Amino acid sequence: MAAQTKPKAVFFDFMGTCLDWHSSAVQSAPASIPKDEASKLALQWRQQYFDENEERIRLNLAPEDIDQTLSRAMDKVLAQKFPHLQSHLGQAEKSHMIVKWHSQFAWPEVPQAIQSIREDLGLEVFVHANGTTRLQLDLIRSSGLKFNMLFSSQLLGLYKPSLDAYRKALEFIQRKPEEVVMVAAHAYDLRGAKQVGMKTIYIHRWTDDINEDMDKVRGEFDVFLENMEDLPRVIANL
Repeated sequence: MAAQTKPKAVFFDFMGTCLDWHSSAVQSAPASIPKDEASKLALQWRQQYFDENEERIRLNLAPEDIDQTLSRAMDKVLAQKFPHLQSHLGQAEKSHMIVKWHSQFAWPEVPQAIQSIREDLGLEVFVHANGTTRLQLDLIRSSGLKFNMLFSSQLLGLYKPSLDAYRKALEFIQRKPEEVVMVAAHAYDLRGAKQVGMKTIYIHRWTDDINEDMDKVRGEFDVFLENMEDLPRVIANL
């Protein structure tokens, strides 16, 4: 019987999976908007961002600057779901909220988990996320997280979950799919990685996948975790 292939590298989705984008978005909202309302706006804004990306994939359009996508998504969400907040969000306020997406902190358990995967397990760790390289560089600075390389949809020329987005990144690091683990808080992301042949670990974040059936998601992937505290141990045992 052939020996099981052990992981040699880990791809991490970034915002949501590693970073608390929600707190940053809520804190960036004007003080005139109540925090619970700002939270609802942030969650729908984020979902609309995913919907915008999905539409661009459907139309076979190239990745665009995430700031442009977020701006369009904000305008749609305000018009369709939060018209009562439009008076609080002029162009200056919306621009401020978009800029603040470039500054996010890691979820509390993430720095130690990634450090352990790098140092204790000796694995290479990469960001593999939609967005721009500039955004990822800014988020590395604000979060203090350390990776071997950053792969953005801008750099790859493809959005996840396009299968070629995963294949191209694998080609760059010269690893086979079965040698790499994809870690994400987004089921659509892991579904793509799974199709390519990568191992998949779902991280449940209350801020993400708000339209997914978690009972279904729990059984879809190799591992389902509530956070990253046990991630190094789980990867070591894959």
